[in-house]
Amino acid sequence: MSGLRYGWTTGACATAATKAAHTALLTGEFPDPVEITLPKGQRPAFALAVEELGDGRATAGIVKDAGDDPDVTHGALVRSTVRPGEPGTGVTFRAGPGVGTVTRPGLPLDVGEPAINPVPRRMMREVLGDADVIVEISVDGGAELARRTWNPRLGILGGLSILGTTGVVVPYSCSAWIDSIRRGVDVARAMGRTHVAGATGSTSEKVVAELHGLPEDALLDMGDFAGAVLKYVRRHPVPRLTIAGGIGKLAKLAAGHLDLHSKRSQVDFGVLAAMIDDPDTAERVRGCNTALHALQVCQEAGIPLGDLVAERARATALDVLRSAPVEVDIVVIDRAGTIVGRAPDSRRFR
Repeated sequence: MSGLRYGWTTGACATAATKAAHTALLTGEFPDPVEITLPKGQRPAFALAVEELGDGRATAGIVKDAGDDPDVTHGALVRSTVRPGEPGTGVTFRAGPGVGTVTRPGLPLDVGEPAINPVPRRMMREVLGDADVIVEISVDGGAELARRTWNPRLGILGGLSILGTTGVVVPYSCSAWIDSIRRGVDVARAMGRTHVAGATGSTSEKVVAELHGLPEDALLDMGDFAGAVLKYVRRHPVPRLTIAGGIGKLAKLAAGHLDLHSKRSQVDFGVLAAMIDDPDTAERVRGCNTALHALQVCQEAGIPLGDLVAERARATALDVLRSAPVEVDIVVIDRAGTIVGRAPDSRRFR
């Protein structure tokens, strides 16, 4: 990924906008560009897109630049409105239009708090010093953008989260996705869920939710990041974990891959063939070009390839989980959403 351009998080943009608005509130002038210091020492400068001063408040706005990362909030206008607070109250954060509110436990913020994460809050407090002010963060169109994120499932309603631990967006790092997986586990645990499921896509998620009768807050947006789910559940155990996905994705997990994206792992037909006792069918599978083709070949021969893949995928999962007290089952589906493999015996999970 060399040569790709880094960007800035919503938290960094909110911090810079807050510094500009507070400066204008004190001096009557907006600094433009406005420079801030990020947690790792970088000192980016941000151009202002909005400057509004009057009626005892100041608003500054910055257009988020996510660099070359396909970030849903790239190009969003992040605003900060700063007004005086009561003496001795310090900094009070409020969610403006387009910023969500926490409605479920398990997140690093209390229920009822604006979804402005701890590091961006700390960054804003640092630029504000000992001021007693009310800071309202808003994002133009944030409520609509939030529907394309995992916020509603995590119980963050009404808009986006103001995120960022370093202030920097690394292109294609997928850090936001993995963070959402972790927060999903946290929310499920806080809600008292004893069974969670990670699915590779919407079809497998629907199948596993119906199979086990799981509520939305027990469903993890795993996608290709099986390793992220397993490693976080290892550290934060849930009694039961189901992993569901198509035969191709789970064939990769069966081969020991933890990142199931097509750019980072491929189906190993030699591994699939090695699961099969019948030499003729194994040889045919070795020559297949898709996992679905291999499944079809095995179905014609009466060989339960889906179950064999599920067993091997479960072995990979248990290896990552080590001795964590987590019971695991695997659900393998075909393209139509039909279950073609399970491990262990489904009767244990009824």
